[in-house]
Amino acid sequence: MTAFRAFRIRQDDAGYRAGIEAMDSGDLSPGEVLVKAAYSSVNYKDALAGSGKGRILRQFPLNGGIDVAGHVVASTDPAFREGDAVLCTGSGLSETRDGGYGEYVRLDARWTIPLPDGLSLRESMILGTAGFTAALGLLQMLDNRQIPEQGPLAVTGATGGVGMLAIDIYSRAGFEVHAISGKADHFDFLRQLGAAQCLDRHELAFSGKPMDSARFGGALDNVGGAMLAGLLPLIAPYGNVALCGNAGGIGFESTVMPFIIRGVNLLGVASAGTARDQRLRVWEHLAAPWKPLHLDRIATREVTLEELPGVFPAMLAGGSFGRTIVRHADT
Repeated sequence: MTAFRAFRIRQDDAGYRAGIEAMDSGDLSPGEVLVKAAYSSVNYKDALAGSGKGRILRQFPLNGGIDVAGHVVASTDPAFREGDAVLCTGSGLSETRDGGYGEYVRLDARWTIPLPDGLSLRESMILGTAGFTAALGLLQMLDNRQIPEQGPLAVTGATGGVGMLAIDIYSRAGFEVHAISGKADHFDFLRQLGAAQCLDRHELAFSGKPMDSARFGGALDNVGGAMLAGLLPLIAPYGNVALCGNAGGIGFESTVMPFIIRGVNLLGVASAGTARDQRLRVWEHLAAPWKPLHLDRIATREVTLEELPGVFPAMLAGGSFGRTIVRHADT
């Protein structure tokens, strides 16, 4: 057994709290693959869990962090050997089992993904759940016959981690990308990532009509709410809207017209529980044909476990920009 540090989240008679604790590898959640963590990342769910602002954990105590990448130190599954580089995103991390905010993590072999050739451990965590979600959304659109000829793909919430990575990934995949964001001061940056056009969400004038002139071939929507309702009438025939976020609210008002007249498809992107075969497909694409060209620019901040509490408030307030990755002490 090995002693290590972890950012652990508790809720008990003393209340909800989180911070650095000493642990032993024998106290980790069960699993076949013990990993020495090198990197993790900070996602919106991590900020909710670590601050106590959202009900993310389903049991306590647990180590935070829904993403992790590192090297195998022991495995009872023959598919993994000591020294193998691996990663894991979602799959119950920091919900039902200890997550990536520990110097060691024990993983379920079913959800442990060999690090694909073409990606470093650090790059895999710049991508993390955010990049995986963006790529999964595109894969679902392609499986549903989305093609560049239908028109540009709109990306809402474009200055967030998912949005930035989607711009880069979708451009690499051959699509014209139109970025939608309320942060106009970052438009030059979004264009450098590959956005052909940048649209200020504050200046978008949705008509409110059940149908309007087609403007986008499809979309990745991180926002939901009124944004999703406004986008649907603007999607070209048989285009797809992949929905992966609800920053604008969990409800929206629309009509059936875009669906039954133009054959528009609304695709739910639920990255946390994605089947293993689909996970492997996504990571294969992210390591080669869709690998973003600007990962180091998108990774705007790198922190240690001790610095995590200082990251959460700005992210929850909508002030985050790009991706924050967590570097473990001896990496």
